[in-house]
Amino acid sequence: SVAEKLKLGKTINPEYFQQVTIFFSDIVGFTKLAAESAPMQVVDLLNDLYTCFDTILENFDVYKVETIGDAYMVVSGLPVPNGNRHAAEIATMALELLSEVCVFRIRHKPGHQLQLRVGIHS
Repeated sequence: SVAEKLKLGKTINPEYFQQVTIFFSDIVGFTKLAAESAPMQVVDLLNDLYTCFDTILENFDVYKVETIGDAYMVVSGLPVPNGNRHAAEIATMALELLSEVCVFRIRHKPGHQLQLRVGIHS
């Protein structure tokens, strides 16, 4: 809704959300992995992984805020408040993402096991 208002040139007033949980993650050893890979291999890796993650997100009351490089950020409880469900939505989603990383295969390094570093804040 904020993006749509900005596109229309409308003013955005700050909002306060009482109950929100934020999830953020990055790939352990990503800098080394990227250095050992061709640029297109890195793009394919991130595209494959985040396409997988985005599919999982569809099952939860969450909103993907941003992906920058190997950083992935998701929130629950905004832009539509969901009462006290925000923490459970994020925690359960995080467990599913971690489970998916265990079976995820990198196209150009099928023997390499990804590890995901995650943080959650309410």
